[in-house]
Amino acid sequence: MISVDGLTVEFGATTLFKNISFVINEKDRIALMGKNGAGKSTLLKILAGAREANKGHVAVPSDKVVAYLPQHLMTEDNRTVFEEASQAFAHIFAMEQEMAAINKELETRTDYESESYYELIEKVSTLSEKYYSIEETNFDAEVEKVLLGLGFLRDDLHKPTSEFSGGWRMRIELAKILLQKPDLILLDEPTNHLDIESIQWLEEFLIGCGKAVIVISHDRAFVDNITTRTIEVTMGRIYDYKVNYSKYLVLRQERREQQLKAYEEQQKMIAENEAFIERFKGTYSKTLQVQSRVKMLEKLDRVEVDEEDRSSLRLKFPPAPRSGSYPLIATEVTKYYDDHLVFANASLTLERGEKIAFVGRNGEGKSTLVKVIMDEIKYDGQLQLGHNTQIGYFAQNQASMLEDELTVFQTIDDIAVGDIRTKIKDMLGAFMFGGEDIDKKVRVLSGGERTRLAMIKLLLEPVNLLILDEPTNHLDMKTKDVLKDALKAFDGTLILVSHDRDFLDGLVDKVYEFGNKRVKEHLGDIKSFLEMKKMAHLNELEMKN
Repeated sequence: MISVDGLTVEFGATTLFKNISFVINEKDRIALMGKNGAGKSTLLKILAGAREANKGHVAVPSDKVVAYLPQHLMTEDNRTVFEEASQAFAHIFAMEQEMAAINKELETRTDYESESYYELIEKVSTLSEKYYSIEETNFDAEVEKVLLGLGFLRDDLHKPTSEFSGGWRMRIELAKILLQKPDLILLDEPTNHLDIESIQWLEEFLIGCGKAVIVISHDRAFVDNITTRTIEVTMGRIYDYKVNYSKYLVLRQERREQQLKAYEEQQKMIAENEAFIERFKGTYSKTLQVQSRVKMLEKLDRVEVDEEDRSSLRLKFPPAPRSGSYPLIATEVTKYYDDHLVFANASLTLERGEKIAFVGRNGEGKSTLVKVIMDEIKYDGQLQLGHNTQIGYFAQNQASMLEDELTVFQTIDDIAVGDIRTKIKDMLGAFMFGGEDIDKKVRVLSGGERTRLAMIKLLLEPVNLLILDEPTNHLDMKTKDVLKDALKAFDGTLILVSHDRDFLDGLVDKVYEFGNKRVKEHLGDIKSFLEMKKMAHLNELEMKN
């Protein structure tokens, strides 16, 4: 359907990738994988036509539509949510307006025999034929279905987009893309701003839409569920696997082992020949053999071993100071913002060592209850911290509280104690601060970099109740695994606000669901909760439509 031929991208002296080629077939669902900086987002922009390669080209048939969701975007502020999503059908609006304008002109003209009159007749006939060949020109129901699926309430649809946060604007843009029904959908980190229910809805949509999809995502469960092919970008090349992410990991490890074996055998051969050349280079009787081996080594196609992400550091939280048996007890907690009820009569009892998840749609009160626990906002009801409860809290504002004039290294060096001081560079590397990054001042870091640095600080502070609000949004899969292992081994109590199913799987043993102004306790892990909730969510969507 779409062919990529000989793409090369260079930044100064750095070659991001060189002479890569592949074909995107109809209904392909492809995961674009590779370490940070490998060129994944750049490749997606080239496919979308948002930037050009230094060499090579992308061939897209004229009748094929490509739609692209970047990580960062802006929507118009002068439209409602429904109106903005309906811009997916702007081409239909334009056709309707053009046909109306031509018909109005035909009504007023009397030069029925003129050439220009016949041209107008022909133009409006062609437009009408094209217009009525469109399968769906009554798109209101379709717009509503997609917006509800992505988590908007019916009351939200006619509110101005200016009332919504960046995450909700991202959903509006995603709705526009899905409504266009493009032949190729390009998604760069689409799940960062979606809750679990909306991610599940998006999965179902992408699997059922029958269109080609290429996605960059650090949500392992999402990638595994929707993709059937994995393209890895590494060391300027690509490797194309006709399998999903989990199977790709196995095949990639096998490939690397084969490369390593071939590399070692070649290095042994090179060493033997170099030793022969060195030994006999002045011997007349061996001149031809020496020259032959020199030429052979010069022409030799050297085996390269793919770079390996070495951030397999096992991080550990400091031992948790012993708390009371119940670090947190909340009874009949209710929270209003003016006349708006967020939730009513929320009760929970947290036992020492328990690991729980707060899940639910955005805006249902998960972060609000965390702020109640942190005593940052007023509330009704009772909330009591247990004996010797020491809280470690991670939220987005933690990142903004870092000291701007310290370097990345100094930020961690100032609080690290004991053996961990010898591993600061390894720890920074595990959270994607490598090389010269450790000498950057905090003030020049991006939001994602500040978030990761704040997370490392939290790893070093001795606490017994950890509260993490969306800790994985800016972490890649490898770093998430490092953090997850550390949290599994953490001997204190944990509250996790997260939409990342794979991260929660095997980590939490109880789920609190926020929705419909209530906080409901579910005993069991995230898988059992999702099996139940997925059915309920799909039924709920059917009832809405």
